[in-house]
Amino acid sequence: MHTKQIARIAMLVAVAFVLSYIESVLPLNLGVPGVKAGFSNIVVVLCLYESSMKETIGISFVRILLVGLTFGNLYSLLYSLAGGLLSLIVMVLLKRSVRFSTCGVSVAGGVSHNIGQIIVAMIVLQTEKIIYYLPVLLVSGVIAGVVIGLIASMLVKRLHPIFSE
Repeated sequence: MHTKQIARIAMLVAVAFVLSYIESVLPLNLGVPGVKAGFSNIVVVLCLYESSMKETIGISFVRILLVGLTFGNLYSLLYSLAGGLLSLIVMVLLKRSVRFSTCGVSVAGGVSHNIGQIIVAMIVLQTEKIIYYLPVLLVSGVIAGVVIGLIASMLVKRLHPIFSE
Protein backbone atom coordinates (compact mmCIF):
# COMPACT_ATOMS: atom_id res chain seq x y z
CA MET A 1 0.00 0.00 0.00
CA HIS A 2 1.13 3.48 -0.76
CA THR A 3 1.20 6.20 1.87
CA LYS A 4 -1.47 8.16 0.01
CA GLN A 5 -3.78 5.14 -0.04
CA ILE A 6 -3.28 4.49 3.69
CA ALA A 7 -3.97 8.15 4.47
CA ARG A 8 -7.17 8.08 2.36
CA ILE A 9 -8.41 4.93 4.11
CA ALA A 10 -7.66 6.41 7.54
CA MET A 11 -9.46 9.62 6.60
CA LEU A 12 -12.53 7.71 5.41
CA VAL A 13 -12.66 5.66 8.63
CA ALA A 14 -12.33 8.89 10.62
CA VAL A 15 -15.12 10.59 8.67
CA ALA A 16 -17.41 7.59 9.15
CA PHE A 17 -16.57 7.53 12.87
CA VAL A 18 -17.31 11.25 13.25
CA LEU A 19 -20.61 10.87 11.39
CA SER A 20 -21.53 8.04 13.78
CA TYR A 21 -20.63 10.22 16.73
CA ILE A 22 -22.74 13.10 15.44
CA GLU A 23 -25.65 10.72 14.95
CA SER A 24 -25.24 9.36 18.49
CA VAL A 25 -25.43 12.82 20.09
CA LEU A 26 -28.21 14.25 17.94
CA PRO A 27 -31.55 14.05 19.70
CA LEU A 28 -33.19 12.47 16.66
CA ASN A 29 -36.32 10.87 18.05
CA LEU A 30 -38.51 9.52 15.31
CA GLY A 31 -40.90 7.88 17.75
CA VAL A 32 -39.53 4.45 16.89
CA PRO A 33 -36.81 2.99 19.11
CA GLY A 34 -33.64 1.94 17.34
CA VAL A 35 -34.29 3.82 14.10
CA LYS A 36 -31.20 5.73 12.99
CA ALA A 37 -30.32 7.67 9.88
CA GLY A 38 -27.04 5.79 9.38
CA PHE A 39 -25.00 8.80 8.26
CA SER A 40 -21.74 6.84 8.37
CA ASN A 41 -23.05 4.65 5.56
CA ILE A 42 -22.46 7.61 3.24
CA VAL A 43 -18.78 6.70 3.49
CA VAL A 44 -19.46 3.01 2.82
CA VAL A 45 -21.51 3.76 -0.31
CA LEU A 46 -18.86 6.23 -1.51
CA CYS A 47 -16.15 3.59 -1.01
CA LEU A 48 -18.24 1.02 -2.84
CA TYR A 49 -18.02 3.19 -5.96
CA GLU A 50 -14.58 4.75 -5.56
CA SER A 51 -12.39 2.23 -3.71
CA SER A 52 -11.47 -1.41 -4.08
CA MET A 53 -13.68 -4.11 -2.59
CA LYS A 54 -10.96 -4.93 -0.05
CA GLU A 55 -10.79 -1.30 1.11
CA THR A 56 -14.58 -0.99 1.28
CA ILE A 57 -14.93 -4.13 3.40
CA GLY A 58 -12.06 -3.03 5.64
CA ILE A 59 -13.40 0.48 6.13
CA SER A 60 -16.89 -0.83 6.87
CA PHE A 61 -15.64 -3.43 9.36
CA VAL A 62 -13.30 -1.02 11.17
CA ARG A 63 -16.03 1.60 11.38
CA ILE A 64 -18.52 -0.88 12.85
CA LEU A 65 -15.95 -2.14 15.34
CA LEU A 66 -14.85 1.34 16.46
CA VAL A 67 -18.39 2.67 16.79
CA GLY A 68 -19.59 -0.47 18.59
CA LEU A 69 -16.75 -0.39 21.09
CA THR A 70 -16.97 3.38 21.63
CA PHE A 71 -20.70 4.11 21.67
CA GLY A 72 -22.32 0.74 22.23
CA ASN A 73 -22.05 -2.61 23.89
CA LEU A 74 -21.57 -6.22 22.84
CA TYR A 75 -25.16 -6.54 21.62
CA SER A 76 -25.11 -3.33 19.58
CA LEU A 77 -21.83 -4.49 18.04
CA LEU A 78 -23.41 -7.83 17.15
CA TYR A 79 -26.45 -6.16 15.59
CA SER A 80 -24.27 -3.71 13.66
CA LEU A 81 -21.98 -6.45 12.36
CA ALA A 82 -24.92 -8.55 11.16
CA GLY A 83 -26.68 -5.60 9.54
CA GLY A 84 -23.47 -4.22 8.08
CA LEU A 85 -22.36 -7.54 6.63
CA LEU A 86 -25.70 -8.32 5.00
CA SER A 87 -25.98 -4.75 3.75
CA LEU A 88 -22.51 -4.83 2.23
CA ILE A 89 -23.13 -8.17 0.50
CA VAL A 90 -26.41 -6.93 -1.00
CA MET A 91 -24.91 -3.61 -2.11
CA VAL A 92 -21.89 -5.28 -3.73
CA LEU A 93 -24.13 -7.66 -5.67
CA LEU A 94 -26.50 -4.92 -6.83
CA LYS A 95 -23.66 -2.58 -7.80
CA ARG A 96 -22.09 -5.35 -9.91
CA SER A 97 -25.38 -5.86 -11.76
CA VAL A 98 -25.13 -2.28 -13.13
CA ARG A 99 -28.94 -2.05 -13.16
CA PHE A 100 -29.16 0.00 -9.98
CA SER A 101 -28.26 3.62 -9.36
CA THR A 102 -26.20 4.66 -6.37
CA CYS A 103 -29.45 5.57 -4.66
CA GLY A 104 -31.01 2.18 -5.45
CA VAL A 105 -27.97 0.36 -4.11
CA SER A 106 -28.10 2.47 -0.95
CA VAL A 107 -31.83 1.76 -0.42
CA ALA A 108 -31.21 -1.97 -0.76
CA GLY A 109 -28.34 -1.61 1.71
CA GLY A 110 -30.52 0.21 4.24
CA VAL A 111 -33.32 -2.34 3.99
CA SER A 112 -30.98 -5.34 4.17
CA HIS A 113 -29.18 -3.80 7.15
CA ASN A 114 -32.47 -3.76 9.05
CA ILE A 115 -33.30 -7.30 7.96
CA GLY A 116 -29.93 -8.50 9.26
CA GLN A 117 -30.55 -6.82 12.59
CA ILE A 118 -34.03 -8.35 12.91
CA ILE A 119 -32.61 -11.81 12.22
CA VAL A 120 -30.01 -11.35 14.97
CA ALA A 121 -32.65 -9.95 17.34
CA MET A 122 -34.84 -13.02 16.77
CA ILE A 123 -31.88 -15.27 17.56
CA VAL A 124 -30.71 -13.30 20.62
CA LEU A 125 -34.19 -12.83 22.06
CA GLN A 126 -35.29 -16.33 21.00
CA THR A 127 -38.59 -15.16 19.61
CA GLU A 128 -40.06 -14.69 16.16
CA LYS A 129 -42.50 -12.07 17.46
CA ILE A 130 -40.01 -9.30 16.78
CA ILE A 131 -40.64 -9.81 13.06
CA TYR A 132 -43.69 -7.54 13.49
CA TYR A 133 -41.24 -4.67 13.91
CA LEU A 134 -39.81 -5.32 10.44
CA PRO A 135 -42.29 -3.20 8.38
CA VAL A 136 -41.38 -0.10 10.40
CA LEU A 137 -37.69 -0.85 9.94
CA LEU A 138 -38.15 -1.46 6.20
CA VAL A 139 -39.80 1.94 5.75
CA SER A 140 -37.05 3.63 7.76
CA GLY A 141 -34.45 1.71 5.73
CA VAL A 142 -35.93 2.98 2.48
CA ILE A 143 -36.06 6.58 3.69
CA ALA A 144 -32.53 6.51 5.11
CA GLY A 145 -31.30 4.68 2.01
CA VAL A 146 -32.69 7.35 -0.30
CA VAL A 147 -31.13 10.20 1.70
CA ILE A 148 -27.77 8.45 2.04
CA GLY A 149 -27.85 7.37 -1.61
CA LEU A 150 -28.49 10.91 -2.85
CA ILE A 151 -25.69 12.33 -0.72
CA ALA A 152 -23.29 9.54 -1.71
CA SER A 153 -24.18 10.00 -5.38
CA MET A 154 -23.29 13.69 -5.19
CA LEU A 155 -20.04 12.86 -3.42
CA VAL A 156 -19.11 10.21 -5.99
CA LYS A 157 -19.49 12.80 -8.76
CA ARG A 158 -17.53 15.48 -6.92
CA LEU A 159 -14.80 13.31 -5.41
CA HIS A 160 -14.16 10.97 -8.34
CA PRO A 161 -11.18 13.04 -9.55
CA ILE A 162 -9.59 12.81 -6.09
CA PHE A 163 -10.05 9.05 -5.88
CA SER A 164 -8.74 8.61 -9.43
CA GLU A 165 -5.35 10.14 -8.63
